Amino acid sequence: MGWSFIAPNFIGFAILTLVPIVVLFYVALTKWGALGDPQWIGFDNFVKLFTRDPRFNTALWNTFYYTLLHMPLTLAASLGLAVLLNAKIRGAAFFRTAAFFPYITSIVAIAMVWNLMFSPDYGPINQLLRLFGVDNPPGWTVSSTWAMPAVIIVGTWREMGYFMLLFLAGLQTIPGELYEAAKLDGAGAWSRFLHVTLPCLRPTTFFVTVMLTIQSMKVFDLVFVMTEGGPGRSTLVISQLIWQQAFVEGDFGYASAIAVVLFVICLILTLFQFWINRRAER
Repeated sequence: MGWSFIAPNFIGFAILTLVPIVVLFYVALTKWGALGDPQWIGFDNFVKLFTRDPRFNTALWNTFYYTLLHMPLTLAASLGLAVLLNAKIRGAAFFRTAAFFPYITSIVAIAMVWNLMFSPDYGPINQLLRLFGVDNPPGWTVSSTWAMPAVIIVGTWREMGYFMLLFLAGLQTIPGELYEAAKLDGAGAWSRFLHVTLPCLRPTTFFVTVMLTIQSMKVFDLVFVMTEGGPGRSTLVISQLIWQQAFVEGDFGYASAIAVVLFVICLILTLFQFWINRRAER
């Protein structure tokens, strides 16, 4: 009887996730253009990846660049927003909805609006910077230096509302007696945040950190619609390189090899985060 309840989920997981992963590992060891039979070439795709493809090194660096900035920024912004909107303020429900709205808005619409705002000559952001005396404001999405920070800003703005909801759920589980006891001991607001809120939110923070790391490592849609990996290769990330190899150049074997590397990197980072969390629990 119990198997009948879990069977649909297990069958769905096997068909949509487990089998494609197994096929991915096989295709990564072949030369295959989606038509005809795959040609077994062993580890040639991985040798090419690490020794003869400068695009992979660029995409790997850009992906870590995006992750190392986007993850802590989104974590801090979503936590701050959750603490702020967890207080009993007028219109809290409206502000929570407004913060979450970008997450469910079309990514194409978001990219178009932000590209207009980042326009070097006519965008309101640079006009505001000039108003404050910045003579040479950044070129944002048309600059190889500032394109990735622009993508990170938009990514943080878009996703902080979703993770704010997770932190709000965590804040609701903290017993009020802990804050009352801290107040009786003379703890101020900042002290209560450091010694009551943060420790009680550790399971939520760990979950958010893992999810944010994985999402950042496989970022694709935002980069694709905002910059298409440019200018040059300044915002080329691994997921976009996989897409280019598979659907532009038609080399599914090589694209699968890149996907395997991304999978392994995400797995190592996740296991490392679990190891850190277990050490902190002891």
